[in-house]
Amino acid sequence: MALFEQINDDIKKAMLSRDKVALEALRGIKKEFLEAKTAKGGNGDLTDDAAIKILQKMAKQGKDAAAIFKEQNREDLAQEYLSQVAVYERYLPEQMSDEELEKAVREIIAQVGATSLQDMGKVMGVATKQLAGKTEGRLIMEKVKSILSSL
Repeated sequence: MALFEQINDDIKKAMLSRDKVALEALRGIKKEFLEAKTAKGGNGDLTDDAAIKILQKMAKQGKDAAAIFKEQNREDLAQEYLSQVAVYERYLPEQMSDEELEKAVREIIAQVGATSLQDMGKVMGVATKQLAGKTEGRLIMEKVKSILSSL
């Protein structure tokens, strides 16, 4: 089942179970999916890869908003965003652990033949393509930087 249909089914389930947090988050996801399907240049179809990118963006925005609210001592609003992020993450592929990320980055560094921090661009180009959807870009960058600076 495509991700778009899965979201529609889960909206119905959330309505029946009266889960307000999940329902609000799922409706937000559906809105973003519909906008992507009807966007200029879109062909009226939404691939699962495109849907996952949208979900990752929504999760990142939710985490960022929660961090801002925590800084402003608004735990209630931060918690609201974090509960919506939890709903988004149900549909994302499992994220890599720190050990898995380090192993993958070391393999990419060996594959590219990087020897110093000056090769970061080459490594990042390959790493972001290979690890897309498996972890956040910021984490990839930090790991590449730390490994290359220790070479």
